[in-house]
Amino acid sequence: MIEGALAREEDAASQSGEALAEALAALHTRSYAWALSCTGWARDEALDVLQAVYLEVLEGRARFEGRATLRTWLFAVIRRQAASRRRTRWLRALVLERRPDATPPPPEPVQLVEERERTLRVRRALGRLAARQREVLELVFFQDLTIEEAATVMGVSVGSARVHYARGKDRLRKELT
Repeated sequence: MIEGALAREEDAASQSGEALAEALAALHTRSYAWALSCTGWARDEALDVLQAVYLEVLEGRARFEGRATLRTWLFAVIRRQAASRRRTRWLRALVLERRPDATPPPPEPVQLVEERERTLRVRRALGRLAARQREVLELVFFQDLTIEEAATVMGVSVGSARVHYARGKDRLRKELT
């Protein structure tokens, strides 16, 4: 059902700016989740990334050309925007001779519900994975992309994505047991 809606969104996105805006709105929840992941779960940063991406898309600086699915293409744009902002922060910190704030958010209170605790445990375990392993697992598990689509988003070969996926799953399994 979702795939059919996305296919209609992709067709509409290629036809008009208004339809593209509607397609972006339909993908917003998943896009926000991916932006959160790309920004280390910093909500304000994720919202800033999404706003910049939407502006790029709607102003025509980033164009969907149909070489991938709309969702895959959009996730790649989000990933590039988050990486660009991260590089800019690091460069500013170097220029100002300050160390960027790379500390994780403070731990949640002990009284959190069971589901929240499991989520945090998985998030921490994912954070201990190599960056590419974490990215491919998040794209496949949480964003429902195939490994091939994840490879496109990440800008790596399918073989490389498969290796990162397999190694990431093995390491994640060890981290969680």
